Amino acid sequence: MKLFLYSAHDVQTHLAEAIQQRRKALRWSRQTLAERSLVPASTIKKFETTGQISLGQFLLLWQSVDDLARIDQLCQLVETAPLSIDEVLTR
Repeated sequence: MKLFLYSAHDVQTHLAEAIQQRRKALRWSRQTLAERSLVPASTIKKFETTGQISLGQFLLLWQSVDDLARIDQLCQLVETAPLSIDEVLTR
């Protein structure tokens, strides 16, 4: 088991901030993003303030302001360095 310094809430907040920053960089209002993403403006406001949103709605927002391939890359397995000689021998 690994120890992480970030909680799920921390990551949700960071994702909400990322969407909001991209929206503002594009000079879009919440309403404009709502029209482009099909996610209601009220849901976008709630997400930007609380970090709460469904995965499907998050992906709709993300594809409106960034490349979904960046999110898809999170699903790729990353090979880690062995932590012990036993791990080296079993690989």
